[in-house]
Amino acid sequence: MIEAKNIDFYYGDFHALKNISMKMEAHTVTAFIGPSGCGKSTFLRLFNRMNDLIDATRLTGECRIDGADIYHKSVDVDELRKKVGMVFQKPNPFPKSVFENVAYGLRVGGMTDKNRIRQRVEAALTGAALWDEVKDKLKKSAFELSGGQQQRLCIARALAISPAILLMDEPASALDPVSTSKIEDLIHVLKKEYTLVIVTHNMQQAARVSDKTGFFMLGELVEFSDTKKMFLNPEKEETQNYLTGRFG
Repeated sequence: MIEAKNIDFYYGDFHALKNISMKMEAHTVTAFIGPSGCGKSTFLRLFNRMNDLIDATRLTGECRIDGADIYHKSVDVDELRKKVGMVFQKPNPFPKSVFENVAYGLRVGGMTDKNRIRQRVEAALTGAALWDEVKDKLKKSAFELSGGQQQRLCIARALAISPAILLMDEPASALDPVSTSKIEDLIHVLKKEYTLVIVTHNMQQAARVSDKTGFFMLGELVEFSDTKKMFLNPEKEETQNYLTGRFG
């Protein structure tokens, strides 16, 4: 369970998020849609405290995972980020081999048993629907993979450290249609074990992969409901206008 309650967020004097409240259930896919600059990526990054890395930001309200306030002073942010994985818009593999990309987080976390690392790497690559494509290329540079394979490698890298939640910020926007389809198929499989939150500019993608959708505009959450309901019968006129292409 992920819960945001009365969230306001500021970049300096800029009020980026305005009084946002939302609950996301375990083992579901939640999509955030809306025009560029509406706050959806900022909101996504709250859940693994990536915004902490930006100077002069300020947050009020509550942000909880399984009931625990993740912004409490007692929270170990590194431990939080193990629980809440992140996949970015553009594939960002490390300048290492395919194998070492996935093993990296395990080694940083102190795992030294080679057999255990090998098992976890294979399991993560299998979970990311990539094992069959790279099992004979594990020692090759990750940069030799295609863009779509690199993105799935980054998903495998996130899965290797066994998160409970996976955040995806436009995970398919830089990919071709075939690779995008593979990522979408993967999202359907992953929600059996993980809670997924995805930002997308592609409304059709949101409709295909998500259980619930939040529509953001100008830092506000305009509407949040079951995806089918929102796309077939939105409650707010602003949502209807966005979904029908009248703006955005």
